Amino acid sequence: MLRTPVLLAVACLQVWAAKTPGGTCATCHRKEAATQPATSMGHALELVENCTILREHPHLTFQFDRFQYTITREGNRSLYSVTDGTSTITVPIGWAFGLGEAGQTYVFERGGLYYESRVSYFKATGGLDLTFGAAGVIPKDLTQAAGREMTHQDVIACFGCHSTGAVEGNTAHLEQLKAGVLCVNCHPGADHHMERVLAGDAKGAAMPHLAGMTSEETSDFCGRCHRTWEDIAANGPHNVANVRFQPYRLTNSKCYDADDGRISCIACHNPHEEIVRGAAHYDARCLACHTGKQKTCPVARQNCTECHMPKIDLPGAHRQFTDHQIRIVRANEAYPR
Repeated sequence: MLRTPVLLAVACLQVWAAKTPGGTCATCHRKEAATQPATSMGHALELVENCTILREHPHLTFQFDRFQYTITREGNRSLYSVTDGTSTITVPIGWAFGLGEAGQTYVFERGGLYYESRVSYFKATGGLDLTFGAAGVIPKDLTQAAGREMTHQDVIACFGCHSTGAVEGNTAHLEQLKAGVLCVNCHPGADHHMERVLAGDAKGAAMPHLAGMTSEETSDFCGRCHRTWEDIAANGPHNVANVRFQPYRLTNSKCYDADDGRISCIACHNPHEEIVRGAAHYDARCLACHTGKQKTCPVARQNCTECHMPKIDLPGAHRQFTDHQIRIVRANEAYPR
């Protein structure tokens, strides 16, 4: 009798493998494979030919200072153009980062260098505006107006977190990039795991059990892209802009416990499914600790996050971010950095 999930998977795969040459993660993990590609992480980067926003908005314009920006659709590509009225730079957009909730920003290549577009698309406004972080900076020339030159480490970090297979070590291989965050981003060794399972080697198929990590381990794991406490404590930002970095904010919570999985990222968020909106969904997570002999809220036992995880307006982002620094929020208090 088969007594372990791994052995059961092997038995199933021995049947499925004949129909699925080589196999995929979906061969066993059907539920996760059905939902994860549709998540925001699954669309953290889009190829231009498949980019919904660029296809649905074939002509976008924006004016900043003396510079006029346009993004124009031509077939399966989008051209990014900026002019000062005398000279013009026009380049094909290479990659689209994000889904527009906090801005869809574009990266293009010019002269062997990579640039982050100075303007981004925001769903909240239905059009272009300055990319977050670009406000207050007046470009000195047309090249600066077009975008911010990315350093090597910018390229490694951005493509490493938003796509799959584009980075090996400290080297970018954008020619082998796969759009979005896929299984192997969080499950390194998945290819080897699948090979061993298909070969019937249950022992050699074992992979790290991510669900068993402590809260601290989970924060550090997710913080590879969402920034760890150490990243922000050492390098900043030490202002309202750090509301975007959830592991840092969560660690600063009074109720945070490095060893207690009930206060970890995955206690509230299933990484294989799109984030759930609405405070009511998270009540059960809060009450997993705040019930019985534990200290409970004297005001209410529902919609906990509406009071204790306030929405923060981030200037230039055209959206509010949920502050993961769980606390008793007092009127007119300064933002806790």
